Amino acid sequence: MNAREADLIIVGAGFYGATIAERAADAGYKVIIIEKRDHIGGNAYTYIEKETGIEIHKYGPHIFHTNSDEIFSYLSRFTTWTRYEHRLWTKSGGKIFPLPINLATISLFAEKFLSPAEAKSWVQHEAGNFQNPTNLEEKAISLIGKPLYEAFIRGYTLKQWQTDPKLLPAEIITRLPVRYTFDNRYFNDKYQFLPTEGYTHIFENMLKNKNINIKLSTDWVDFKPECRGRPVIYTGPIDRYFEYRLGNLGWRTIDLELETHEGDFQGCAVMNYADLDVSWTRISEFKHFRPDRPVLEKTIIAREYSRSAQSGDEPYYPINLQHDKALFGAYRALGRSEKDVLFGGRLGSYQYLDMHQAIGAALVAWERHVRPRLTDNVNLETQE
Repeated sequence: MNAREADLIIVGAGFYGATIAERAADAGYKVIIIEKRDHIGGNAYTYIEKETGIEIHKYGPHIFHTNSDEIFSYLSRFTTWTRYEHRLWTKSGGKIFPLPINLATISLFAEKFLSPAEAKSWVQHEAGNFQNPTNLEEKAISLIGKPLYEAFIRGYTLKQWQTDPKLLPAEIITRLPVRYTFDNRYFNDKYQFLPTEGYTHIFENMLKNKNINIKLSTDWVDFKPECRGRPVIYTGPIDRYFEYRLGNLGWRTIDLELETHEGDFQGCAVMNYADLDVSWTRISEFKHFRPDRPVLEKTIIAREYSRSAQSGDEPYYPINLQHDKALFGAYRALGRSEKDVLFGGRLGSYQYLDMHQAIGAALVAWERHVRPRLTDNVNLETQE
């Protein structure tokens, strides 16, 4: 299938692009997916390491979670599930604490048992009086107090974002819950699972329709001339689509260093490192994501390092400082002139999206914008 034969061109084979591709192909439309990597699945791609049989999350750990019956039901068409509730730990000052911050974290930090009321009173005393927090640091202190912020958040944030927390948006920290119970689950969602056969298997099932043609190791820039006059779903970096004509948006990238060890390395799936004198942000030990599988004599870990993305790096997360927001607004305005292009997904919409959010946004985009374009030939000018 070439571009002229396709009803729809999709750039990117992550969850946003794959969901729209599946919906369109199921409705009988011919779809081409352009993917610059040599595999489908975007950052959720997983594979089995041959020597150990351990499932590796190539771009860092991914845990599926959602409260949406619709999204869970949709994705369940393509996989069975293994129950998994993520529990995160952090190392600070040579000691280990559970995250997100809960009654155990606060009691361990205070070195004495605190009741829920006592812990809340202590936090409120240490939080000071931030009426309208304007940045991540102020918001974090208003939620958990300065001592806990200094111990668990400040150093990790500096390493993760390579940016002073005073310059980062306040909303970043609101993703981390604070509990005055001993509930140490990272997520509160109704559905918390891992796919039984890995995330890549989900994408293989989503995209096996004969109406879908996937072109791997293909750069959109090279393919773009063939797509004139065809509707395009673009999930790559929006600044790259416009050849950076207004400037570069701020992106964060990560580097993962895999190591194989004997036995068990850290006893949990993910350990954060909050101290600035440790260069990595966290270590993931992949076999602990699947406790249902047999215990192995070897283990594989990934040390994760975070830094600002440079030219040629893979952008993972939008930094979204004030000047980034203004620049994205300008690119978004440019995008409205592209009547046959819908910009979506994490990179195309310049926002942090969990997997379930990307799928949900794609399902909405299919119903509101893509299907009307294919059936009634209306413009794809409304961007997600």
